[in-house]
Amino acid sequence: MSIPPNILFVLSDQQRFDTINCYREPNFPGFVDGLTPNLDAMAARGVRFRHTFTMQPVCGPARSCLQSGLYATQTGCVVNNRSLPIDQPTIAKLLGAAGYETAYVGKWHLASDGQDNFRTRPVPAERRGGYRDYWMAADVLEFTSHGYEGYYFDKDNRRVDWEGYRVEATTHFVLEYLRQYHTRRSGKPFFMFASFIEPHQQNDLNRYVGPIGSKQRFAQHRVPGDLIGATKINGGKGDWPRHLPDYLGCCDALDRAMGTIFHELDMLGLSDNTLVIYTTDHGCHFCTRNGEYKRSPHEASLRIPLIIQGPGFTGPHRGAGSQGPGVVDELVSLIDLPATVLHAAGVVVPGNFAGRPLQQLTGAARCDHPWPDDVYAQISESQTGRALRTARWKYGIAAPEKDWIDAAPGCAARYTEAVLYDLENDPYELNNLVGEPSLATVRAELASRIKERMRRIGEPACEIVPALT
Repeated sequence: MSIPPNILFVLSDQQRFDTINCYREPNFPGFVDGLTPNLDAMAARGVRFRHTFTMQPVCGPARSCLQSGLYATQTGCVVNNRSLPIDQPTIAKLLGAAGYETAYVGKWHLASDGQDNFRTRPVPAERRGGYRDYWMAADVLEFTSHGYEGYYFDKDNRRVDWEGYRVEATTHFVLEYLRQYHTRRSGKPFFMFASFIEPHQQNDLNRYVGPIGSKQRFAQHRVPGDLIGATKINGGKGDWPRHLPDYLGCCDALDRAMGTIFHELDMLGLSDNTLVIYTTDHGCHFCTRNGEYKRSPHEASLRIPLIIQGPGFTGPHRGAGSQGPGVVDELVSLIDLPATVLHAAGVVVPGNFAGRPLQQLTGAARCDHPWPDDVYAQISESQTGRALRTARWKYGIAAPEKDWIDAAPGCAARYTEAVLYDLENDPYELNNLVGEPSLATVRAELASRIKERMRRIGEPACEIVPALT
């Protein structure tokens, strides 16, 4: 009988896919050479998913999807400050029932709601989503910390203060759990979720907090065409010139943290049977598309990195369009990761999960049906919107505020076509074609496809008003 693998899920926050050098391509050449040697090495050992997208470009909603396997409208966590329902089945609960130890470190962002505020208070055990064996977390980490000081709460609700850079402090607690696990030798596999807040901005300071020296170290960098171009078409909007050096410093710190974690796994003899996942919740457009950093249907918000190494994720894959061993070119979504985690553990994936195990693209699981050729995203807070991404097209719809309906939180009865980008000819999404008469047939097809996506997950029937009528 094979031994179930340990699973370490590492989540950063608001990290663009092109901050990782192995994602460099002609249109997105990366920011700084040599910025991410540890993540590049992880990709070389495992599998890099070239086209990965978030299902919700907002922190709390994206996290609710990762923990539940459902879209945000299915759990009600459609905006920040909505708690994950206490009785919601989660991957941690399912893995715990299957004999796994469950551990959580970092930013949670799924406990507070309109009635109860745990932003600076310990998260009660019943609001931790089933993580029961080790807990070192804060509900909203930017409320309990800054770049160089802060506090978490432990399993027993005790405040644990720390000093030093926040990425390093969070990494310390990841290592603490791994060492405790190794010492106990319980015979159980572990599932650990490590949620870093970097490179997300520190909201109360209105800036990104990189390690000391980031401004000087990363003063010279390339700027992607989407940031330059979108700044030009939006009347000079975009604050990336001020923030990129510290943002890149955060990304550098995360890469060094991954190197430290991999070294510890090696030292403890855990590497061979540990599946490691590295991704983020959403990207960052640096105020070039709206007044903040995400919450839009653009690639900078939706496209993210995803690298997996370990059992089931090594070497060539069976999918089409490979760039080489260990690279998957199919379109995948964060919503596929809950099913992927459960499949890796040998746990039956619930039938209501919205995603599919990514092992179907690596030869580690039989696939009875073709992999979907599009990904779907829900967008909130800046709008009630939906987006569909195919290999060529980005199609987005948004609802006028007056058409929001209370009966289905985060949904609307009527949407209007908002964006259409031809990604083959406009990779930076600078030319919105939603009003182009010659593309009416394309828009109609994409509207039909997005309605079908909505129907599958129980969203109410809606009208999509064409951009041209």
